Amino acid sequence: MTQKLPANFSTPVENNLDISDEDVFVLPLSFAQQRLWFFDRLSPGSAIYNVPGGVQFNGALNLEALEQSFNEIVRRHEVLRTTFTIVDGQPVQVVAPASTGTARGRHYLLDVVDLSYLPEKQRQTEAQRLATKEARQPFNLERGPLLRVKLLRFGEQEYIFLMTIHHIISDGWSLGVFMYELIQLYDAFCLGLPSPLPELSIQYADYAIWQQQWLEGEIMASQLSFWQQQLGGSSQTLELLADRSRPAVQSFRGANQPLTLSPTLVEKLKALSRREGVTLFTILLAAFNILLYRYTGQEDILVGSPIAGRQYPDLEKLIGFFVNTIVLRTDLAGTPSFKQLLQRVWETTFGAFANQELPFEKLVEALQPERSLSKNPLFQVMFVLQNANMPSLDYRWSLTQLNFDTGATQFDLTLALEERHDRIVGGFIYNTDLFDADTITRMTGHFQTLLESIVAHPEQRICELSLLTEREHQQLLLWNNTQTDYPSNACIHHLFEAWVEQTPDAVALIFEDKELTYRELNAKANQLAHYLISFGVKAEELVGICVDRSVEMIIGILGILKAGAAYVPLDPAYPQERLAFMLEDAGVSVLLTQASLLATVPQHKARVFCLDKDWEEVALQSEENPSLQLTPDNLAYVIYTSGSTGKPKGVLIEHRGLCNLATTHIDLFDVRSNSRMLQFASSSFDASIWEIAIALAGGATLVMGTRESLMPGQALLRLLREKEINVVVLPPSALAVLPVEELPALRSLIVGGESCPPDIVTRWAKGRRFFNAYGPTEATVCTTVAECTPFDQKISIGRAIANSQVYILDTHLQPVPIGVPGEIYIGGIGLARGYLNRPELTAQRFIANPFNDLGLSDSSSNPKSEKLYKTGDFARYLPNGNIEYLGRIDNQVKIRGFRIEPLEIEALLKQHPDIVQAAVIAREDIPGDKRLVAYVVSKLMPDRVPYQRECLVKFDGNPAVKLQTEDISIGGVCLGGISDIVAGERLRLHLTLPGSHEGIWLLGKVAWQKGKQAGIQFELKPSEQAILKKSLDYLLETQGFLKVLQRTAVESLRSFLKQKLPDYMVPSSFVFLNELPLTPNGKVDRKSLPAPEHLRSDLSGNYVPPQTEMEQTIARVWQAVLQTDKVGMNDNFFDLGGHSLRMAQVHNKLQEVLYKELSLVELFKYPTIGALAKYLNPETSHTKAEQINGFNGSPLQQGIDRAKKQKEAIDRQKQRLQGRRNNNG
Repeated sequence: MTQKLPANFSTPVENNLDISDEDVFVLPLSFAQQRLWFFDRLSPGSAIYNVPGGVQFNGALNLEALEQSFNEIVRRHEVLRTTFTIVDGQPVQVVAPASTGTARGRHYLLDVVDLSYLPEKQRQTEAQRLATKEARQPFNLERGPLLRVKLLRFGEQEYIFLMTIHHIISDGWSLGVFMYELIQLYDAFCLGLPSPLPELSIQYADYAIWQQQWLEGEIMASQLSFWQQQLGGSSQTLELLADRSRPAVQSFRGANQPLTLSPTLVEKLKALSRREGVTLFTILLAAFNILLYRYTGQEDILVGSPIAGRQYPDLEKLIGFFVNTIVLRTDLAGTPSFKQLLQRVWETTFGAFANQELPFEKLVEALQPERSLSKNPLFQVMFVLQNANMPSLDYRWSLTQLNFDTGATQFDLTLALEERHDRIVGGFIYNTDLFDADTITRMTGHFQTLLESIVAHPEQRICELSLLTEREHQQLLLWNNTQTDYPSNACIHHLFEAWVEQTPDAVALIFEDKELTYRELNAKANQLAHYLISFGVKAEELVGICVDRSVEMIIGILGILKAGAAYVPLDPAYPQERLAFMLEDAGVSVLLTQASLLATVPQHKARVFCLDKDWEEVALQSEENPSLQLTPDNLAYVIYTSGSTGKPKGVLIEHRGLCNLATTHIDLFDVRSNSRMLQFASSSFDASIWEIAIALAGGATLVMGTRESLMPGQALLRLLREKEINVVVLPPSALAVLPVEELPALRSLIVGGESCPPDIVTRWAKGRRFFNAYGPTEATVCTTVAECTPFDQKISIGRAIANSQVYILDTHLQPVPIGVPGEIYIGGIGLARGYLNRPELTAQRFIANPFNDLGLSDSSSNPKSEKLYKTGDFARYLPNGNIEYLGRIDNQVKIRGFRIEPLEIEALLKQHPDIVQAAVIAREDIPGDKRLVAYVVSKLMPDRVPYQRECLVKFDGNPAVKLQTEDISIGGVCLGGISDIVAGERLRLHLTLPGSHEGIWLLGKVAWQKGKQAGIQFELKPSEQAILKKSLDYLLETQGFLKVLQRTAVESLRSFLKQKLPDYMVPSSFVFLNELPLTPNGKVDRKSLPAPEHLRSDLSGNYVPPQTEMEQTIARVWQAVLQTDKVGMNDNFFDLGGHSLRMAQVHNKLQEVLYKELSLVELFKYPTIGALAKYLNPETSHTKAEQINGFNGSPLQQGIDRAKKQKEAIDRQKQRLQGRRNNNG
């Protein structure tokens, strides 16, 4: 009985079925089968829809009875004899006749593998290997068979029965039916009895036919209406942050992280469900939604869930693919308690179950979600709870159900659970392209912690339920334990003075050919300080300094600090309007500048002193250090940063944080007394004081350069090389354009101010220490630092520096777990006092520290820990304690190290008299090239209309395009006699430039159709035409009037902004739109704003007919599949009602007519005829632009050509007249 039987069922056999045979049934697919069939075509050879199962038998086994039982099940259920093929372009299921040994029907023989000879440990390993191999072996839907069985023999009394079946003919319920029948039949056949099971009244194919008919009824319409209302306006993408970027095409590679809920916890969950009058499914689904909400911050979450799909008793005993997928939408807004959320989930689930019969495939087809090969439509996360235990046969066998990993997953994440007696077992199945195993292990722990918190405090708000494990709680405490000694009683200039005493003759400052020693620099700074004190400058007073890069800049800053005042840097390159605001807002009493800049400085009330021209007065002052009672709590400087209100805001920084910053980084960056540090940053950027403080508080030499010598490129390289710079701070964007050079003197390279791409580290970290620094101005320049190596896979911003704390919190100020994104909040010594003259904004951004009483912070030695600064930066903790920066929560951006509030630019744009609406974003369409782009709605543009380059009006009762209609007689060029074939009237289009004479008249013959309304469409693309001054006023370029208008408007907008903003805040591109795209809640949809270079094609509304043979071939196939009589070159397949199944039909038909193998994936990548034709035949698929635009040989083009000839004649006549005048003159 234990020998290996002759036939091997697991070996594929060619399907030689003749579908014309009367014994072979050819039937339609159910909608669920259509989806799986399509997926198999899209991803052939995938095991994603394999359904593996296994049972361990303990007891004597009758192999003959088992084989007989198996074959009887195959006879009873036609679906187990089914394969799939294509007939007339449509997928069909082919049902083979029941047979006992023929090639067509197959008699299945068990494949027995004897493992009894192996030692127990090896036996288990080999069994697992075989089970995994079976589970991951793909099926061929056309050849079949679509199920495999294998019997592993461990001994006389121990076997493992493995079965793998394709999901297209089975589901989870079916496995239960199969095992129940197997046990019943085996028991009877062992006793020599006939089958005890009644014959089935219907088969799966009957259900498939019924389903097709049912969907034509009113029930289907009613359920579809429910789902459209239920899911309308929902967010169909769950922003679950992954460990890696989502691949362009899903691979469906998966793994499973096991999860077991203890009997104690399960009993508490069941007790809660009984008290609340809901099911265990509802409890667990609500908890899963909370987990996703806490991971993503999204309050509108869609989760898929399978439903048995066996609403009728006759279906319960069938094997087949009945399961349907429903989409459960959960509203978590308003921070409800768990009990309140439970009721929401229950109502949603109840409604979904009541409308469960609508096939998921029909729902997707109706809702038309955005198609993507990278993710599932509508939802990406699945929740499964099975509560059917394995049937048992108490008196004959001991059965143990086994689960096997297929190594595949259909979704990003699936929580699959199953009730097994007093436990709940299962796990998180995850896509390994997206997530690491450690990430899902942590998620498993969070889910269990969350469930424990729910049963303990169901009345608690969902944002307050515990998520952190105790281990993570302690880990976060450890990472914020940064207390370190520093000169807590000193001001920053005191640290400089200490080096004056220690190394007075060391070079402190170099600028071009000038050098100052520590003694000389200190003496000059002291003289200036005494001079400022002499005319009333006091502690905490704000003194402005507006100078070019020079020795005077450093003397001025030190002098102001030594006088007890705080300096306010004013960049002379700023527009006067911005400088005037800063001077007024800061209430600057004294302004230090240079004679050459006096004309640049706007009118103000401050007393002006020129550090160069007026120095003779200063030179009379004492060179001794001023004796003032200053403390580290005194103000050191005020830096103005971009503000969202349209005006910059001043940040108040004290000496304490600056001293802590300098001493921390002197050690970290290895700054020595013989080091040279470059001063690269603009004085208006807080990185400049960082450079100055580190160098002069560390006894090093500060090297300055002119603007020209600091330009990224060869000039900067030359400066680094010739001045033998050892330490430099640069923005990554500057490094990106520098040719890599050895620079042996450069020991420490620090980047900051913006995100650092990995390739920058790879190129520049070799041979030196490389640091990535992060910090807002409000936390004294730098809060975290990471030391990077060329081999780092992911570039982090490191950990908090000494005496600083970094918390990553959710929107309810709850700490997020490791790996989960949240907002950075900063505490510690470096916090600013707040914003100058902005108490409301200060209170909003500098909040009370919620962790002082929770043991998560130490405020006893650091009074600044009483506050946290809300940065608006998005980040997450990595497992090693470093922090990964993820971007901004709001729209703030950093470009070239400068912090920019797009709202400030938007506010100014709206002040322009011609602008109605504006939006500004930073785009990085080319990696490493981040640019500001402004999107504006102008009063000069046509009103909002169906086509964004046209105006639709009524003209003699017919729709027509009209910009202006009137008679003219200015001696210009007219094109006449071109009739309107739709309206039967002459249509005159008047194109006029702002402030110009009347221009040129164009009359067109075009047709435009929208729905059932016929009219006229005219896109403004006239070629070169002009009306000289008093004959033709302006030359209209090939791209047309609007482009000329836009170009003029862009120049006006750019000039307008340059008067108010620094150059780095002026957008590099301006895009004109008729309206800004909006989200469902009425906010500007910034993600939908088009790339500048794609604007014109995006706004084109023309129907462009297919021209080449390839284009026309594709169009004919589309028309046949989509059942439409007209498709254009730029029409999107899915916008025309196409869906995945129809795309598969297109795929088949194209292969037939083109006689070539095509990839279905590629058809998804090229969803327009133009794109697909170019891909399939790049050499001949293009069409000339003039043909596409309808100009070639048309009456309009002929008129334009005639106008050009007339213009050329007028030009020649004008030249002759001008020549005569010159000769007569």
